[in-house]
Amino acid sequence: MKKNLLILLLLAAFNNINSQNIFNNSFDVPDSTLFSSGWMQSNQSNPIGSSIWSIPVASNLAFATGGNTGGNTSYITCDYNSTVGAGVISNWLFTPTITIQNGDIITFYAKKGGTGTGTIYADNLELRISLLGDGTTFPTSGDTDLGDFTTLAVEINPTLNTTSFPFVWTQYSYTVTGLTAPTTCKFGFRYYVVDGGPSGNHSDIIGIDDFSVDRPVMNTSDFFKSNFVVYPNPIKDIFSLRNTTDVTILAAEIFDMNGRTIKNLTVADLETGQNNISELTEGMYFLKITSQEGIGITKIIKK
Repeated sequence: MKKNLLILLLLAAFNNINSQNIFNNSFDVPDSTLFSSGWMQSNQSNPIGSSIWSIPVASNLAFATGGNTGGNTSYITCDYNSTVGAGVISNWLFTPTITIQNGDIITFYAKKGGTGTGTIYADNLELRISLLGDGTTFPTSGDTDLGDFTTLAVEINPTLNTTSFPFVWTQYSYTVTGLTAPTTCKFGFRYYVVDGGPSGNHSDIIGIDDFSVDRPVMNTSDFFKSNFVVYPNPIKDIFSLRNTTDVTILAAEIFDMNGRTIKNLTVADLETGQNNISELTEGMYFLKITSQEGIGITKIIKK
C-alpha cells in the first residue's frame, strides 16, 4: 500500500501542469513602455481622428472600475474620436511577434464604457491574425485595408447592436487550428465601427485587458504514450526507445521511487537503442524524456 501511494504521489507531482504560458500582457505599464516593447498601433479610420490606443493615467481614467486585474490604470482603451464627424473607425493595436501552434488558446478581456443605462452607442472589436510574423504587411490604406491580418479569430458585436458588447470585463477566447507547424504570427485588435465618431450613430469607448497565449500541456504519462514506446519492458539489461512522432529529444534520465535521478541517458544511446541499465537492481523505476514539445514519464521494470 505504501509503495502504491508513493507511485501515485510521484506521478501526481510531475502531472501537475495544465498549460504553459507563451505570452501575456496585462497593460500595467505606461504607453511609452508598451510601445517600445514591440506593440504597435495604426489608425486607419476614414476620416482619421485624434484617438489612439492608450493606457489611461490616474488623472484621466476611462473606467471608474479599473481594469480586469491590476488596478485603475491597468488596461488599454480606444474611443469614438478615432474618426471625425460621422465616419468609419478602423483603429488597430498590434502585438509583438509570437510563435503559435495548433491547440494554443488565445484569451483576452474586453468591456465598453458606461453601465448599460441611458443612451447606448454600439461598439465592435475584432481580433485578427497575420501568420507572417516579422514579415507581416500592416494595413496602411484606410478603413477597408486588412494587410496580412486576414484571419478573423474573434469578433464582438458584428451586428452593432446595443446589448452584445459587455459593460463588465468579459473573457473571450480562440483556439488555434489549421497550422501545419509552429508558426510566427502577429495579432491585431481592430476597433471597427461603421457610422461611428462624434456625430455618428455608433461608437463610444472600449477597453482590453489581460491578453494571453497559453499552450495546454498533456500530463507526463499521456505525453509519453503519445510519443514514445519502450521495449522490452520489463527490461533485463538493454532497452530501446521508439520515437513514434519524431519529437526532438533534449535529455533523458531514470529516477527511482524516491524521485532521485540515478542514471542520465544520452540522446545518442536513445537513438541507437543501446540503453544499458544492467547495473540497476531489480525493481520499479521511472524513465523521463524531456523534448522540445513536452515532458514524458513512464514506469519501467528492471528484472
